[in-house]
Amino acid sequence: MKAWRLSENGEPQDVLRLDEVADPVPGEGQLLVRVRATPVNFPDVLLCRGEYQVRPPLPFTPGVELCGEVVQAGAGVSGFAPGDRVLGSAVLPDGGFAELALLDAARAFPAPDSLSDAEAGALFIGYQTGHFGLHRRAGLRAGETLLVHAAAGGVGSAAVQLGKAAGAKVIGVVGGPEKVAVAEELGADLVVDRRAEDFVPVVKEFTGGRGADVVYDPVGGETYARSTKCVAFEGRILVIGFAGGTIPTPGLNHALIKNYSIVGLHWGLYTERNPALVAEVHRDLLRLADDGLIRPLISERLPLERLADGVRRVGAGSTVGRVVYDASEG
Repeated sequence: MKAWRLSENGEPQDVLRLDEVADPVPGEGQLLVRVRATPVNFPDVLLCRGEYQVRPPLPFTPGVELCGEVVQAGAGVSGFAPGDRVLGSAVLPDGGFAELALLDAARAFPAPDSLSDAEAGALFIGYQTGHFGLHRRAGLRAGETLLVHAAAGGVGSAAVQLGKAAGAKVIGVVGGPEKVAVAEELGADLVVDRRAEDFVPVVKEFTGGRGADVVYDPVGGETYARSTKCVAFEGRILVIGFAGGTIPTPGLNHALIKNYSIVGLHWGLYTERNPALVAEVHRDLLRLADDGLIRPLISERLPLERLADGVRRVGAGSTVGRVVYDASEG
């Protein structure tokens, strides 16, 4: 089969190689799937750079989530049959940037009929992260104000849709006028172009001086620091990631004085410690998708041969929504 492989770490366009490799073989509790669609996630960029918290031995194939068709079940697997359309987290080193990949059966879920392969492939990590972050960690309530950074990106776009589905007022922050239009289309009540204006006074004016009840921050750095200036009394800042490249050092005295919470989310821990809850959230996401309340924003569908450039552009922050390897392309 064909697969993008890393034999060294570096920038995606420099280290990814499209190779002919042996088909993976499912181990106990695993599924071999024919990849239908694999979205590019920022962790895939970090895996290329060797900067992700998980560092598989080289060489390996990235692609941390996918939608696929079951080809073969490994020993001890029940409840799945060849031909089933599933989604979930890939088992590295046999990730989704390939024609075939492996999934843990315990972390594989039915793909909704209401979504295309590309959309279903992008439903798992970003929307699970958003659901756990907004509901379980931040306790977002209807009528509250949610501030979403990088609102036109893969993770941010999911948070905008989930926030609206929860009955929140959503302010999206993006970089550039083309991304403003995307965030508006997603349903954000107000969109701020951070390149044209400071989001802090805009948030304060929109909320009558109160500030945002929940801040969804996958960026970090100065974005986090500025968010502390417009978080509400008893507000919650959700630390999702550091796509901006800088890990902030919070001033805990400021959190004390303003009476807000700094809430971390490592969603992957739930797949290990509470898989039943992950399955419950997946069922809720299926309901929201079937009701038309959420739908992953797919900006590009690429054939396998063009995937490396898509990874590069995701790493550069120049994309909107999700860039997806779609096996039906090309």
